[in-house]
Amino acid sequence: MLDNIKVEDVMFLDIETVPESSSYELLNPRIQNLWDKKSRQFRSGDQTADDVYERAGIYSEFGKIICISVGLVMEKNPYRFRLKSFFGKDEKSLLSEFSGMLLKFGRTNREAVLCAHNGKEFDFPYIARRMIINGLIIPEILDNAGKKPWEIKLLDTMDLWKFGDYKNYTSLDLLTSVLGIPTPKDDIDGSMVAGIFYNEDNIQRIVHYCEKDVLAIARVLLRYMNLPGIDEDKIESVTIL
Repeated sequence: MLDNIKVEDVMFLDIETVPESSSYELLNPRIQNLWDKKSRQFRSGDQTADDVYERAGIYSEFGKIICISVGLVMEKNPYRFRLKSFFGKDEKSLLSEFSGMLLKFGRTNREAVLCAHNGKEFDFPYIARRMIINGLIIPEILDNAGKKPWEIKLLDTMDLWKFGDYKNYTSLDLLTSVLGIPTPKDDIDGSMVAGIFYNEDNIQRIVHYCEKDVLAIARVLLRYMNLPGIDEDKIESVTIL
């Protein structure tokens, strides 16, 4: 499959999500009740729905997206890599801007492909669901309804690493480590994002973290394809913080 893909046709992406509200107490009673039911699936007997509310961000029905970072290979020999992020407290606005970029990318790249780590289980469906919740039209590249497997233009670096071993989960941090790629987790990790967003109000730190994940995903895919890596001096971010 990878033999038929050109790296310049790939848009690499990663998202950061947080719970819908800063605390369980701020949720309306109906959502509180539904979170109580949902969280029974994983919380221990002595924990309440409030105790595990920090995990709500991983569920698209109880969380929201605060940052989508994307990366594109702009030139070859050597590669030049450009990063851009859509972020903020207005989820509908950032999703609309991201959707516009997707549409433009699809028009200029007829073989456009999206790539994320664990994207098939998390990033891609999360984005699509939040677009529906926000009353937005899902871009064609993300809408898999009725498509045949070979028509789906979504790559997942974790899925590719499984080689059919569906009981295996490999984090991006572990994968970059075994492949000798700089870790994107040298400052924060996903479990810290909600606290940084709600308690520190430091979206810049989250955006920087998200962009490092995107760069790592691109480097992983290039290794899979046995292609040269991306040098540090060839990376640029066009995000305005």
